[in-house]
Amino acid sequence: MRVQDAMSATVVTLSPAETLREAARLMLERRVGAALVVDEMLPGPGILTERDIMRAVATGADLDAATVQDTMTFEARTSGADWDLEKAGAAMIDGHFRHLIVVAADGGIVGIVSMRDIVRAKVRLARAGTPNGRPIDDTTTEITGRPAKPVPSTVRTP
Repeated sequence: MRVQDAMSATVVTLSPAETLREAARLMLERRVGAALVVDEMLPGPGILTERDIMRAVATGADLDAATVQDTMTFEARTSGADWDLEKAGAAMIDGHFRHLIVVAADGGIVGIVSMRDIVRAKVRLARAGTPNGRPIDDTTTEITGRPAKPVPSTVRTP
């Protein structure tokens, strides 16, 4: 399976001058975890992710004053549309990030792929051709709707 089979071809783009609040609102409306940052003054596309925004909030940034440019990753990683999903997933794991900008052979942006996209594609492939679209084996865990057992907290409170 290839990146082009799992990627989203609809990409949210932002200007580096937009505020973080504007960026967060747009990303929430479009239900995306990352947006491309494009500007002719940038050497290439950058990326702004949910984690970037969360980091800004946690460090006390003023979301109405801080801009995308203040928070974004300037050298976003890319993958080819023809890469195997395993190669894209390995690049994300090795690089400690969750999104890749997908580029065509000519270098043009054709989409974005996330870890979630890769997992979704792999699960769909695994379920293909099985009754009810669910794998049949002894290790399948049914979803019960019961709450999970509480896990002891390791978080220290001040």
